Amino acid sequence: MLEEITATRYVTPLREGGSLPGVVEADDLGTYVVKFRGAGQGRRVLVAEIISAELARRLGFRTPELKVIEVDPQLGAREPDEEIQDLLKASEGHNLAVDFLPGALGFEPLAWPPDPGLASRLLWFDALIHNVDRSWRNPNLLLWHGDIWLIDHGAALWFHHNWPTADPQRGFDAGDHVLAPFATRMAEADAGLSEMITRDFLDGIVDEVPDEWLEDEPGFDGAQAVRQAYVEHLLARAQGPRAWLPDPSAAPRQERKTGSVGAFWKDSR
Repeated sequence: MLEEITATRYVTPLREGGSLPGVVEADDLGTYVVKFRGAGQGRRVLVAEIISAELARRLGFRTPELKVIEVDPQLGAREPDEEIQDLLKASEGHNLAVDFLPGALGFEPLAWPPDPGLASRLLWFDALIHNVDRSWRNPNLLLWHGDIWLIDHGAALWFHHNWPTADPQRGFDAGDHVLAPFATRMAEADAGLSEMITRDFLDGIVDEVPDEWLEDEPGFDGAQAVRQAYVEHLLARAQGPRAWLPDPSAAPRQERKTGSVGAFWKDSR
């Protein structure tokens, strides 16, 4: 299970997106971006974050460390924003802490042309987890200490919002994916990554999700049954017919832009 820590200070909200995560300090002296269980999308988003980030890490991608963070609603008592006060009250108990990467820059593919191998593996990974939130408008990739880091996977595994319609062979539209134009080695990525996805591999990943975020899921008899549903879905997707694999050649080429923060930073190195 993920390490558990306790929030000690609410620093500031991050108002990008609708879930209103916040920067929070904890009793381990760390600083984290906290995703709150009381946000509008609910606890399934936290489950998607854990499964997707842990899967990414074990497949060789870099992702910030995750921890479970205890939040006392009194943490927001002095917050002037009533929306934040309400969010913290609704999120009493365990929430998800994502290690804050100080000084990280947003990824700009036109400033840092990605390696075709990395682009192909990342597109394969996003297709596997049904991640619709890696577009050129919002890449959810950070550059930190010279490496690319994957963040924000709450929109992935969206089938769990309606389990009866979950289809392991559902296709993935790569037309909006930020790295699709660079993913020219999809067959190589598929061969290397698909063989890593085994039942034991997935069991170890879903075991990281706290029971309380899986209990009372409609149609399931307890948290363990929900875990196994995730395992079966991802295993069937990775090891079954992979008609869901995207065709990057169908993705539109991005227009080159100038004057971006990323380009400035690269040119000044």
